[in-house]
Amino acid sequence: MSARRIDAGRRIDRSRTIRFTFDGHPYTGHPGDTLASALLANRVSLFGRSFKYHRPRGVIAAGVDEPNALVTVLRDDVREPNIPATMLEIHDGLTVVSQNRFPSLGLDIGAVNQVAGNLFSAGFYYKTFMGPAIGPLRGTRFWMFCEYFIRRAAGLGRAGLAKDPSRYERMNAFCDVLVVGSGPAGLMAAKAAADQGRQVVLTELDARFGGSANWSGETIGGAGAADWAEAMTRDLAGRGNVRLLPRTTAWGYYDDNTIAALERVTDHKAAPAEGEPRHRHWTIRAGAVVLATGAFERPLVFPGNDRPGVMLADAAVRYAVEFGVLPGARIAILTNNDSAYRAAAALARAGATIVAIADVRADISAAAHELAAETGAEILTGHAVVATEGKALAAIKVQKFDAATRALSGDPRSIAADLLAVSGGWSPAIHLASQAGARPAWHDGLQAFLPPKPTQRWFGAGGFNGSFSTSRAIEEGRDAGLAASGATIGNGRLPDVGETEIDHHPAPVFEIRAKGKAFVDLQHDVTAEDVRLAHREGFVSVEHLKRYTTLGMATDQGKTSSVPGLAIMAEALGKLVPEVGTTRFRPPFAPVSIGALAAERYGDLKPERLTPMHDWHAENGATLYSAGLWFRPQIYGLPGETVEQAYVREAKAVRDHVGMVDVSTLGKIAVKGPDAATFLDRIYTNLFSTLAVGKARYGLMLREDGFAFDDGTTWRLGQNDFLMTTTTANAGKVMQHLEYFLDVIWPELRVSVTSVTDEWAGTAIAGPNARKVLEACVTGTAVDNATLPFMGIVHGEIAGVPVMICRLSFSGELAYEVYCGAGFGTHVWEALLEAGAPFGILPYGLEALGTLRIEKGHVTGAEIDGRTTARDLHLDWMLSKKKPFIGSAMMDREGLVAADRLQLVGLVALDDRALNGGAHVVEELDRARAHGSIGHITAACYSPALGKHVALALVARGKARHGTRAFVSDPLRDRFGPVEIVSHHFFDPEGSRMHG
Repeated sequence: MSARRIDAGRRIDRSRTIRFTFDGHPYTGHPGDTLASALLANRVSLFGRSFKYHRPRGVIAAGVDEPNALVTVLRDDVREPNIPATMLEIHDGLTVVSQNRFPSLGLDIGAVNQVAGNLFSAGFYYKTFMGPAIGPLRGTRFWMFCEYFIRRAAGLGRAGLAKDPSRYERMNAFCDVLVVGSGPAGLMAAKAAADQGRQVVLTELDARFGGSANWSGETIGGAGAADWAEAMTRDLAGRGNVRLLPRTTAWGYYDDNTIAALERVTDHKAAPAEGEPRHRHWTIRAGAVVLATGAFERPLVFPGNDRPGVMLADAAVRYAVEFGVLPGARIAILTNNDSAYRAAAALARAGATIVAIADVRADISAAAHELAAETGAEILTGHAVVATEGKALAAIKVQKFDAATRALSGDPRSIAADLLAVSGGWSPAIHLASQAGARPAWHDGLQAFLPPKPTQRWFGAGGFNGSFSTSRAIEEGRDAGLAASGATIGNGRLPDVGETEIDHHPAPVFEIRAKGKAFVDLQHDVTAEDVRLAHREGFVSVEHLKRYTTLGMATDQGKTSSVPGLAIMAEALGKLVPEVGTTRFRPPFAPVSIGALAAERYGDLKPERLTPMHDWHAENGATLYSAGLWFRPQIYGLPGETVEQAYVREAKAVRDHVGMVDVSTLGKIAVKGPDAATFLDRIYTNLFSTLAVGKARYGLMLREDGFAFDDGTTWRLGQNDFLMTTTTANAGKVMQHLEYFLDVIWPELRVSVTSVTDEWAGTAIAGPNARKVLEACVTGTAVDNATLPFMGIVHGEIAGVPVMICRLSFSGELAYEVYCGAGFGTHVWEALLEAGAPFGILPYGLEALGTLRIEKGHVTGAEIDGRTTARDLHLDWMLSKKKPFIGSAMMDREGLVAADRLQLVGLVALDDRALNGGAHVVEELDRARAHGSIGHITAACYSPALGKHVALALVARGKARHGTRAFVSDPLRDRFGPVEIVSHHFFDPEGSRMHG
């Protein structure tokens, strides 16, 4: 390759020089250059090494579709690997290194892999390392021996371990019309929608708006296409109802026209301004979307097609016209369509010598002949390139080729060239439409997959639709913008376009079969023979082909390799491409930084959920800790108190006076519809259709296999309106459980389920004085025993806020749960505290809550652990004999009713020492060799009501052991000692206190 700067390139600013390094060598470029264009201008042809064979690779594309030129960016100690050089804008001080080579890019000992030949064919790791005995190593043992070396060799770039100091942001945006892509179609769509007064967002993954207008060389509206695009961009930027987002990649299309996008805010800057993020992640919710994402030029598959100096024809034009870098002096062209002739003419005008145009077609259009005449090139119709030569490209070999039979004839002929520009047709960038749920449709004339009918409210325009002329793109862009705005599509005047009319239908040729490795997926070193091997080994599905060969699984997601790979597979199967189909495009469209997804939440990426009263807890002495996804108060400790002293004090206050606890974390699910009661009868083991409006009932759910799943109360607020509460830990699982049975098993039921956990703030008030507290602050309803009996529900107000109150108890005391809108949670909480002050009210945390429930013998997830049944937990009284329910068919299996199953019991420590959850229960104590477990402790505490250390446990034949002695055996914590096995109801087993 003999690339050089030329007097072109409106994208770059020649008045300034930028200095950067690549593999430790200093280079210069200009503002506006990408790393790829700057290195080409410095006559660098070798950019990286391939994945398996470590073959030398150069740049092949000019945009996000680049599969070869991936580099690692170094910022102090931070490494960011696998960045396409084509998308990396240079800046002063930029430090970049190549990847997948040792010890250097020019001399890579990994290139010895090329000698191994077919050893590294598709699926080689399965067949080589998981095989039969090899010496003393057998099967998986051999794999485990090799795994260390394989993992060290895997991948391309090496991630760093240093903490990323960059700042990231997340943003939400709402608009009437989102336009993705700013080529002529996208600009016209944005203008049309903005003219209708709509709020418009226009995203462009490149640094400049205009797309192909920046390098097409055409005229639009009497001006150069690039000037027209610049004027359109200025016009849109000056409008108050338009937001322009350059350097922004729309990477995911989700339900309800929700688009995920990544904005690269400061990657092109040497030093970000104060407060500027590196990346900004956008979640854009649009009324309608216009997809004007253009198309990707495809390469052709032939031996030697991966040599540095082989480049897509359109990319070569972009480097010359946009960046002022002529990528070769003597350029040859290989094509199956007319667009390469337009590229050849543009490169000739830029100063290159076009030595030959090899076209697999025997006949070409008049427009192609006219363009070829401008170049002075030798036109070789009915020819194909069968080999390339040189470390970097020095020559090509061409041979006669019959496009109908795919046969080669005659002798190969060598032509000196330092750049081979290839065009194998165009693939519309339909990735986002596919993500939105649409299956692509094959167009035989264009030899490409086109977007099908929309599944969401999106409209396509331009190359996305397979419309490759600029005039057509402008027309479709205008129409799409109007349709997205809800306006009538008119026949208004459009700007005149000066363009060469060419035939955009390529010959159905994707591969030239000759001697040598011909690569389909350049990044993963997948060859055409690998695709055929997959077919011979029985992989006939496109999904299996993808996974077996790794075709299309690289960072470029098959943008250049997908269609050629599918065509080769189709030929091997003896089918047409549409019969084989295509894999679904999945997000992300292009790699997304994890920092942008996490944004302001970094470090510990564990999700955090805070209750509405969280700030009050933090400000009033609560020790907060993670309980599942939620942060909840553990204790409200006084100065100098231990955790045990604090929870004992809090639990005693509940038993003696009154306490209150934040229960906002309980799962809350609205179950509504004419068949809601029937649905709940099937979900729960007990009846809910008989529940009166204004009452609640405790319910138990089983899994289909008969094991206990979750428990909680469900409130009947109306004839067809229920509020289900679940345990905090199981809220998500219960919601999935309900949705599964409604969607899959009983779709005929007229029921809706909605998670409303975050809509309600909940406070539980418990203790002998609980009713007095409510009487002091509740208005609009009485709370006496007659009005609000056990499991009753009333509606009223506290401090002017509507509340819903249910009388139920988790502590065994007279207790109530008070719910209000989440936004009023702290207001109601403080009002209850104020009303309870004369009665000695105290807030209490999870430790006291757990103590109260252990004393009462209530079960939680510690006991409902996926291995226990209703009978194990003494909840068999809840198993209805009047109806079937989920799990009823399986709950009486022999193993689930065996006499020796673990059953819930209580334990009392006879040595007055603390017990620990997880400790084993044994009949005979053997400190030296722990054995003979008959069960284990599920929860333990010091009981202030009993003045003893107690625990709940699951013990074999537990009920029959009441009144007997056993031992706890906890070798890890060196805790051994005698216990008495008793009923799990330690405190007030008759329930007189909560019914008082």
